[in-house]
Amino acid sequence: MEEIVKYLVVANANQQQSNAVQQQANQLQQETNCQDKLSVADIVVWGSVYPLIVDHSSLPDKFSSLKYWFKNISQLEQCQKVVTLLLKNQGSSIFKTHLQKQPAPTIPSGKPVCSEPEGEETPAHIISEEDILAAANSWSKGLVDTMQPKQRPHPILPVEGEKNVLITSALPYVNNVPHLGNIIGSVLSADVFARYCRLRNWNTLYICGTDEYGTATETKAMEEGLTPQQICDKYNAVHTAIYQWFNISFDFFGRTTTQQQTMIAQDIFHRLLDREFLLTDTVEQLRCETCQRFLADRFVEGTCPFCNYEEARGDQCDKCGKLINAVELKKPQCKVCKQSPVIKSSKHLFLDLPKLEKRLEKWLEQTFSSGDWTANGRLITRSWIRDGLKPRCITRDLKWGTPVPLDGFRDKVFYVWFDAPIGYISITANYTDQWEKWWKNPEQVQLYNFMAKDNVPFHSVIFPSCLLGAENNYTLVNHLIATEYLNYEDGKFSKSRGVGVFGDMAKDTGIPADIWRFYLLYVRPEGQDSGFSWNDLMLKNNSELLNNLGNFVNRAGMFVQKFFNGCVPGMELLLEDKKLLAQVAAELQQYHQLLEKVRIRDALRCILNISRHGNQYIQVNEPWKCIKGNQQDQKRAGTVTGLAVNMAALLSVMLQPYMPTISNIIQEQLLMPQESNVLTSDFRCYIQCGHRIGNVSPLFQKLENDQIESLRKRFGGGQVRRLVFHVQYKT
Repeated sequence: MEEIVKYLVVANANQQQSNAVQQQANQLQQETNCQDKLSVADIVVWGSVYPLIVDHSSLPDKFSSLKYWFKNISQLEQCQKVVTLLLKNQGSSIFKTHLQKQPAPTIPSGKPVCSEPEGEETPAHIISEEDILAAANSWSKGLVDTMQPKQRPHPILPVEGEKNVLITSALPYVNNVPHLGNIIGSVLSADVFARYCRLRNWNTLYICGTDEYGTATETKAMEEGLTPQQICDKYNAVHTAIYQWFNISFDFFGRTTTQQQTMIAQDIFHRLLDREFLLTDTVEQLRCETCQRFLADRFVEGTCPFCNYEEARGDQCDKCGKLINAVELKKPQCKVCKQSPVIKSSKHLFLDLPKLEKRLEKWLEQTFSSGDWTANGRLITRSWIRDGLKPRCITRDLKWGTPVPLDGFRDKVFYVWFDAPIGYISITANYTDQWEKWWKNPEQVQLYNFMAKDNVPFHSVIFPSCLLGAENNYTLVNHLIATEYLNYEDGKFSKSRGVGVFGDMAKDTGIPADIWRFYLLYVRPEGQDSGFSWNDLMLKNNSELLNNLGNFVNRAGMFVQKFFNGCVPGMELLLEDKKLLAQVAAELQQYHQLLEKVRIRDALRCILNISRHGNQYIQVNEPWKCIKGNQQDQKRAGTVTGLAVNMAALLSVMLQPYMPTISNIIQEQLLMPQESNVLTSDFRCYIQCGHRIGNVSPLFQKLENDQIESLRKRFGGGQVRRLVFHVQYKT
């Protein structure tokens, strides 16, 4: 039944048909001889998924139980009558018109019931004798045959025959300060994955930068009495400082106001033009007479014409998910001056998405099957395709942007969502003149895009369509990783109202960057919106970090110092020790499996599980008592201490993607060997008998109620900020 429900979620079920079948469900139960086997739920689910899987033979073999269930119900006389009545000999195509009229599916954005989002439970691993034997064998190998950490040359380039990973995080608008939701939605999530890839010795390049063109920059420049370029220079430095404090390990952090951006964007444009993938049309636009400018989509706000949401943007309604033409908005307002704009005509260039639709669908089918796309990424993309693609305007009546190199349009610039994703390519080109080895090498490069869910269609439909239409062997996204939204306490982040923690303020709280990283990753909105909570931050710091992880690592190191003069003792493993090795190995394998699928939040639980195993192991064996006993007891204390300190060493490596500073502190305290910084697939004895460790000290400090309450009030709204921005956020 679980497989059936999963199909039901994907199906966007035909409610009209489901209702028709449901009316006959009770009659079926009475008239068939399978009352004990057939329920109303079976019939309703069958009717709901029927439009998706009319022919059960098309289902993959792994859904054998679903095929059997579907076939049996489909053969019932009453169900066949319903199918004949509804399909009218037209097959499943009869549902197309009905489905296209339905609203686009949206991801629920309601407030979670608790600050910790619900994750998919991983079944507990049952430790077998084979697991125990394998773990003991791996442990005994030590680090003898492990790889050395790979030297990272400059520039980092793909290498044939190796795993080459190209990572991007959505380019933040230059004229805003990112809040915690922006940071976890793109750069921090991508950073964890990039650090993990490097631990695996994969050939990895992580690039990002500020998106600097468009109306938002022009407006901010007017507000501050600076030129657009001066604004970009000023706030690019602000972004750079914030990401450095959060320890984001970009290989290169660039910007889009470069000659490389102009050259590459114009080249893609010319290739699309030469292949007749561009159209010309006259469009009606909103123009603010007070500001004397045409309004970009995100600088006009009004009432949604579909659901009457009063804060819909000029391109999309956040409530119902419908795409909007700005002129369709009811009661539109200029977001700068709050005046009502007027409608005026202007000639523009359009990307002919309908002409590119078939090749886009073919590519999506391939990348969906081979890549790791988050569920919301797939759902949002499918909703765009299902609604039917329409020509998309790629030019704007602005001054600050990449110039359009075509007569009749030279007074215009490229629209931000044609121009901005090309920034990934141009930023790489500013990093190395051999950029084509990354961006025109789809056979050897795996591309990962990280973003919040509102950026999905531009990365999964528009940008790939441009690159496919350019026909220049561009590397397209293989794995699209989109988060839901992170909310702040009981509402949303708002710079203008002083609500929430923004990147430039996190440092001023006195809470270290690694604690911020840990908590944001712990509540990372992977499957649903999640919420930042000060009380929950305090709870997770004091329980998971201080009492669990920190307590275990500190005790393990202190036992070595106090009982064995700072040298790792000899170890004679008993069966219970080998069982612990197998438990740790199982958590390590799960950690790898989850991170390879970019399930970042869930993989963090594996680290905490290992430290919990370690704490329990110490409590049960009581080495502080054994060390005072006879020779055999003292040997036991040495085994427990040696195994525990090796678990701490493993945790330091596993922590590196999440808490790099804490990871380095643990490794410095344990004086770990350099080769331990390659994360193996099994648990090895990292530090051998006789290894001398350094000085050990506590890793974390307790957060107090008074401190947290003060911070809640400080960031709860109304306080004076050093920087105030009245903008919309992109990432």
